[in-house]
Amino acid sequence: MEWIKTILYGIVEGITEWLPVSSTGHMILLEKIMPMNVSESFWNMYLVVIQLGAILAVVLLFWNQLWPFTTKKNGIIKKDIFSMWFKILVACIPAAIVEIVWGDALEAAFYNYKVVSLMLILVGIVFLIVERWNKDREAKVNTIAQITYRSAFLIGMFQLIAAVFPGTSRSGATIIGGLVIGLSRTVAAEFTFFLAIPVMFGASLMKVLEFGLHFTPVELGMLLVGMLTAFLVSVAVIRFLLGYIRKHDFKPFGWYRIVLGALVLLYFGVL
Repeated sequence: MEWIKTILYGIVEGITEWLPVSSTGHMILLEKIMPMNVSESFWNMYLVVIQLGAILAVVLLFWNQLWPFTTKKNGIIKKDIFSMWFKILVACIPAAIVEIVWGDALEAAFYNYKVVSLMLILVGIVFLIVERWNKDREAKVNTIAQITYRSAFLIGMFQLIAAVFPGTSRSGATIIGGLVIGLSRTVAAEFTFFLAIPVMFGASLMKVLEFGLHFTPVELGMLLVGMLTAFLVSVAVIRFLLGYIRKHDFKPFGWYRIVLGALVLLYFGVL
């Protein structure tokens, strides 16, 4: 049964990591309904590290846009990609500082279904407001190269909200931030994908070091199966999302968040 659960968790992670609906929020809610029979320390590590599988899907699909070296005769460095990575690092600074200094305290205070549900609803409402406001605006930034360091830092400040409150959605927060400062939907989504790489590698490394390397064979197997499942599902979801946003806005995800958050609160008898 635990192997079936870890596959289901991987499917949920692969779907929700990239859609602006909060992967961590969905994982916390799923754990509340269908808890895994593992130690608390392993679960806290698993909740973060399983996301590496989803991140590796981005590396696979966008390799040519991410790898800054080339074998061409006119040079070995792609300067535009190096510039992009420096901007990504700038965007990581706010959340990295908060995670390092207050990460454990924030996790203890806010990682519960009540906060997740409320943030699902609140950010869903923000999505509807931003999309309505953004409807007739023309994007100022239509390529990754046009993103400035100032814009990257502002997107990082939006990501900070997701780092503090589970249920916000890291991708949702950064996409909203991108739309507000003038990025096109496609650029906002792609920058969100790329920004996830150092964020999740760093967070995963911290969690693994905190947990230690004393995995049991079953624990290691569950983690690897969850990551592999998340990777395979993420490949399909990323391709879907990139096709979707070329013709549609994010309003359906806003409504989904509101409905899900309300249903969860009703289910647990809060309302």
